[in-house]
Amino acid sequence: MPLIPEEPQIHESAQGPSATPASGRIAPTPRPVPGPRPAAPSRPGRPGPLRPAPPMQRTPRDVAAKPAPSGPAAGAAAPVTPQIQLIPASVEGALDAAEEAVDLLLDSGRAPGEVLVITTGEQHPWAAHELSFGETSYWAQHDAGDDVFYTDVTIAARAASRPVVVVAVNGGPEDAAASALSAAHSRAGALLIVCGDPQRINSVLGAGV
Repeated sequence: MPLIPEEPQIHESAQGPSATPASGRIAPTPRPVPGPRPAAPSRPGRPGPLRPAPPMQRTPRDVAAKPAPSGPAAGAAAPVTPQIQLIPASVEGALDAAEEAVDLLLDSGRAPGEVLVITTGEQHPWAAHELSFGETSYWAQHDAGDDVFYTDVTIAARAASRPVVVVAVNGGPEDAAASALSAAHSRAGALLIVCGDPQRINSVLGAGV
């Protein structure tokens, strides 16, 4: 659905999920919500969670008496649709807004390897620097999956899915935003954050991306 910015100002402390206006469109938020993430593992030296008690012995009669599951519950789980958030930003400020979003995600407890950043125009400085050493080294860091990975729309198709994808609509051809949003939506497992001009993003989403 198209995304539109909210008219009232939102305090910086508000980091909750985006409200949904009566029109059904997703309103923007000035800052991203970290989104759902898996529970942190037990730290070394601390006791982990208690193990569940072993299951009780069941007789063949008990097993036979329990009906087999049927209906939707027996089928495959429904695909998860990522939460979408919009951070209004100009073309010149989209990359800075994406950087702030990444910082907030990491501060909230997200692991760096859970975040993918896609730009529609000029490459992120990190991507430009790493590509100067060759694509082999660049994609090796992507495959390692232990840090935030920056790419652009021209090569984003090679990037693997990650729980959070951040898109910086910082210029590029007219169809760059549509290509980036399509790639990002298919790769975001839990949260998709779009930084850019709301009117342009709405027109792209309204076209059915």
